[in-house]
Amino acid sequence: MRSNRILKSVTGLILLLSTLLAIPARLSAQRTQKPALHGKHWMAITGKPLAATAGAMVFQKGGNAVDASCAMIAAASTMWDTLSWGGETQALIYNPHTGKVIGINALGVAPSGATAAFYKSKGMKFPPEYGPLAAVTPGTPGGILVMLAEYGKLSLKDVLDPSIQMADGYPIEAQLANLIEREKKRLKGWRYSREVMLPHSGQKREAPEAGEVFRQPDLAATLRKLVEAEQQALASGKSRKDAIYAAYDRFYKGDIAREIARGVKEEGGLITTQDLANWKVRIEEPVKTTYKGVEVYKLTHWTQGPAMLQALNILENFDLKAMGFNSSRYVHAVYQAMNLAFADRDFYYGDSYFPPTEPIEGLLSKDYAKQRAKQINWERNDAAAGPGDPYPFQGQQANPYRSLLENWNTRPTAAPTSPPRPTQDTIRPVSQSIPPRSSEEDFKRAFYAGTTSVEAADEEGWVVSVTPSGGWIPAVIAGRTGVGLSQRAQSFVTDEREGPFNVIEPGKHPRVTLTPTMALKGGKPYLAFAVQGGDSQDQNLLQFFLNVVEFGMTVQEATEAPNINSFQMRSSFGEHESRPGRILLAESMPQWVRSELRRMGYELTFEERTSGPINAILFDQAHSTMWGGSSNHGEDYGIAW
Repeated sequence: MRSNRILKSVTGLILLLSTLLAIPARLSAQRTQKPALHGKHWMAITGKPLAATAGAMVFQKGGNAVDASCAMIAAASTMWDTLSWGGETQALIYNPHTGKVIGINALGVAPSGATAAFYKSKGMKFPPEYGPLAAVTPGTPGGILVMLAEYGKLSLKDVLDPSIQMADGYPIEAQLANLIEREKKRLKGWRYSREVMLPHSGQKREAPEAGEVFRQPDLAATLRKLVEAEQQALASGKSRKDAIYAAYDRFYKGDIAREIARGVKEEGGLITTQDLANWKVRIEEPVKTTYKGVEVYKLTHWTQGPAMLQALNILENFDLKAMGFNSSRYVHAVYQAMNLAFADRDFYYGDSYFPPTEPIEGLLSKDYAKQRAKQINWERNDAAAGPGDPYPFQGQQANPYRSLLENWNTRPTAAPTSPPRPTQDTIRPVSQSIPPRSSEEDFKRAFYAGTTSVEAADEEGWVVSVTPSGGWIPAVIAGRTGVGLSQRAQSFVTDEREGPFNVIEPGKHPRVTLTPTMALKGGKPYLAFAVQGGDSQDQNLLQFFLNVVEFGMTVQEATEAPNINSFQMRSSFGEHESRPGRILLAESMPQWVRSELRRMGYELTFEERTSGPINAILFDQAHSTMWGGSSNHGEDYGIAW
């Protein structure tokens, strides 16, 4: 009897302890480092608090989500939040009046003279990471102006007012101020960049100090010229839309364009007035797939966006929820699906306006995804995973690049096909591993290069998701315009063996990593989300989406949840390197998962936060409200009402 009582007591104690231990786990799962945003009327989220405030100011003036997005892009560009006014803007817009998702392609193109032969003649394997020869034509001003003219409500004057005030002078934050100081050696090489960025030239610290009022008089003058062109057109009787396009013409065909071209030529760049006049914003139809009844939209294959759709198509063939969140099997499934999708990206993606036509229909075919899913080795990482052949899945048997496809993994500059196996489980940042050619810090910086994100929505039903980028520090400023030039030409290749659809040519868009996302459920907005971080963007966005759809996380939980990052795809920057088998995990990853992944051939690296600065809006269709999420990774910030 006594032994039975003891057994019951012990059993009860175990049950009590199990319950007590489970309570903090459940509670901690509900806590996030940032609170979720809630809004009924509008929501504005972006990479910096001041830029989010610019969006809120425009909403308060009566603007819609497009107006607010344009104000946030303008403010973020003025703040050099990993972009500037000479960068590029990519957007998805949901129009509530048509029920359609619209794509905005405001990516610059390679200028006159920017040929593969030109860069090779200078001893360059790829266009450079920095400087005037890295520049494509400015796209962000055109993107803002077209979005505003076609889908906004307010005047350009109202929308640019916050950024003009900031260009006149705003207290610079520490992150930017310290970045300028770190990059001052490069900035000193370009006349107009050093004049703007290094106000304390000759002193120990030449960059502005945190909290110092940072002034950009040339940029302020350029923005005022745009408003002046609009106001003069309105005074002459032109419509709101035509008046905004008058500002567009002044930037790309008027005195601003002439000064940009002059300043670029002075620094040794290639952009001409004709390049600027010939460039235009494209309004496009995005591509989409479905995942368990949810429609997911991306810009097409001049971005890497369809790679996320391909990965979803592959993963839809498996029961991810049964695998368990971030179990070794789940991590392996996601990594392998990304291997296959990004290998296709590296080979097949490129400018949709240049021949030959990319096989996007085949790439997004569910049957093609089933074929790719069967290629996954469930025991080990496939370090030699390469692109498939989607042509048979779009009724076209002949792959024009069959010989290149067969020799893809014999790339002369490829990283070793078998990754090093660590002998001990050392927690370390990615930057401490040994690279094959360039420094590991250079590789990591390039892999995560640039970009911010903008998410906005309003009660009328407009939804906007944007990943503006380009012209990050250190950037060449074009003459007396205050406009920092993009460095996006580095995403081209100069040899078709490195990617036959993405070889640089004048007038061609580079294939970029920039990738806003939108999802509809039951034909209505469900999610709008984006992230910064170069080649990691669609990796983080894929996992964010699965966090919500498969694992039932709230939008804020999903932005903060630990993700994995693969480095097996070829970087879109720098030397376009890859690290087969390398995986980035959160430091919180359990030991047994680490051991399993190491056994499967992965090279493990760790960081405290791995989710990337994800910004997102979830639409609560049951209550007609909005939930906002902004990850704990960076300085991203949102405001809602």
